[in-house]
Formats: sequence, C-alpha cells, structure tokens
Amino acid sequence: MPFALFMLLVLVLTGGIWLGDVLFFKRRREAQQGKNAAEPEVLEYAKSFFPVILVVFIIRSFVVEPFKIPSGSMMPTLLAGDFILVNKFDYGLRTPITNKTFIKVGHPKRGDVFVFHFPPNPSIDYIKRVIGLPGDKISYKGKQLTINGQVQDLSYVADYEYEMPGLNMITARREAEKLGDVSHNILIHNIVGEYAPDSVGDQFANGQTVTVPAGHYFAMGDNRDNSSDGRVWGFVSENNLVGKAFFIWFNLDEFKRIGSSVH
Repeated sequence: MPFALFMLLVLVLTGGIWLGDVLFFKRRREAQQGKNAAEPEVLEYAKSFFPVILVVFIIRSFVVEPFKIPSGSMMPTLLAGDFILVNKFDYGLRTPITNKTFIKVGHPKRGDVFVFHFPPNPSIDYIKRVIGLPGDKISYKGKQLTINGQVQDLSYVADYEYEMPGLNMITARREAEKLGDVSHNILIHNIVGEYAPDSVGDQFANGQTVTVPAGHYFAMGDNRDNSSDGRVWGFVSENNLVGKAFFIWFNLDEFKRIGSSVH
C-alpha cells in the first residue's frame, strides 16, 4: 500500500472518530455519566494523533517529501544511502494518491534532478536528471549526448573509484557536463552489465534521434553506463511527476554529505 494512501486512511479514521464524538457520542456520554465523564481511550488516541498526521500529510503532499536513494544510478551526484528532500511545489500542486495537478506552478527544466513515478510501474519512485523537454530531439551514441542537434560537450575532471556489486572496485571517468544553466558531473566507463553501453531498448534505439512527445520528459542517470533510464523504458509523463530534489539531509555512512544541495 502506498504510504500516502496509508496516511490518508489513518487521517480519515482518526478524524472520523473525533468528529463522531463531537457530533454524537459526547452528548450521549455526558447525558448518561455527567459532564466529567471520562473519554474513551480510543478517542484520546484519535485526538492526539489526528493533528500530527494532518500536518505531516499536508507537508508531504504539497510542500516537501523525503526519499532514500536506493542505488548508484545517479552517482556522483547522489550516492546509495543518501536521504534527500524533494520539493513538491515546483512542478505544481497535485492531489494525493491520484497525482492530478490542480494548481499549475512550473515545469521541469533541463538539468533538474527530479523524482517521478516509474512509467512501467507507477507504484515505484525513480530519481533521474531531466535531459529532454517536450519537443526536444535527443540522441545518445558512443557515450555522446546530442540535444536538438547540439553535442553536449564533456570535460574530464578526474578518475572516480567506487564499488559495484559483483565487480568489486571499478574506475570510471568523472566528466563535467552542462545542461541549460545546470553544471554537474557524470560518470562514464566501459562496463557491460545488465544495461550495456548504448543499450537503449525499443524506446531509444542506438544512435537513433527521437523526439520527446508533448507532455513528456526524457531522463537519464548521471552514472551513464549503470542506469536504467529513458534509454531503456522511454519517456516520463507529466502525470508521473513527483517533485524536484534539492537537499541531502542524511547519510549514515558519509556524514560530510549532510546539508549538501542537489544540482
């Protein structure tokens, strides 16, 4: 069960108990036992939890929501084990559960690190970087990204070592890339694993230029050769957007990352 749905059910339950007491049961209880009649224990719990759950539900639904990074597909920007905050307001206010926009605020920009419901399975949340906007023409071949006919130049920064399950320590090239106004680093290496280099599935054939449909976005991981992203499963619909990542608030293994911004 999605956590938002669970919170909504608890909110309705506790609120219903409290409201039912105000409208009906309190008067009956006082008529039978007097003004000083003790409140049922379940009512005390409901009155205690309802305000807290309501505040948390509103904040998580419309302001900011925490997420944990499960994999290394966004390295070196985000590491597995990072706990991040996601701005729920930047891309418009959306109804909980159904995720329908009811107040339009803004749209993803090229270079944003964003969270979205995974297109093949919306019950799962993914985090990637916005590469293509609606109408953009995108190609990726030989580890070279081209947007609207313009090659996105990379500049070598340093070698980057990290541990990959099943392969022990590996070395990748840390490259600087700029998308729109956003400068960031990506990883490039020659590992052939579950997602081979330039393996883009049916949605993004090797070297083929594709056009991002209206109302959709094209996303890739910063760990370019170790990311299941738009090259494999296609485009992200506007209806699947969750929010923009902006802050790392905890990492149990690397305390120095706490307080870092995400860009």
